[in-house]
Amino acid sequence: MKKVAVFAGSFDPFTLGHLDIVKRASALFDELWVVIFENASKKYMLDEGTRMQLIQKAVKGLKNVKVDCAAGLTVDYMKMVKAKYLVRGIRGAADVDYEQSIAWNNKVLYPECETVFLSSSPEHLSVSSTVVRELLKVGIGKTKQGCAKLAKFVPAEVIPLLTTNH
Repeated sequence: MKKVAVFAGSFDPFTLGHLDIVKRASALFDELWVVIFENASKKYMLDEGTRMQLIQKAVKGLKNVKVDCAAGLTVDYMKMVKAKYLVRGIRGAADVDYEQSIAWNNKVLYPECETVFLSSSPEHLSVSSTVVRELLKVGIGKTKQGCAKLAKFVPAEVIPLLTTNH
């Protein structure tokens, strides 16, 4: 039986930390869906289409990775694509507490769901979409030197798209 997993998030924007989790998860599963989920309580910097483009560029060489957008419950999407695994990245203790609670709820809603926690690589522990958004807001992507600094947080191939859309 094919092992299918979902890595869900808002990915606003997609970071090197996200890409690291995707690469590692794609080696563990036959098929990995990276799914942009909308959260009605969040205000996004990038529209859904731009986020999808960023992720597609970043994962282009990973043959078993598919990118999609969805609304609703992650477990409903998992059922639709016949995924039994939900991949979550963990940076620290606060993430563990939060993610364990979500994993339990997902298990109640979809008993076949197994949440797989992947610890962030040490070099990505401080990388977050929030940090990237703040850097873009202050104009870091407007100079060549700023773009070089931004490349420590996001995949290099997405920088042109990020800096022209913000």
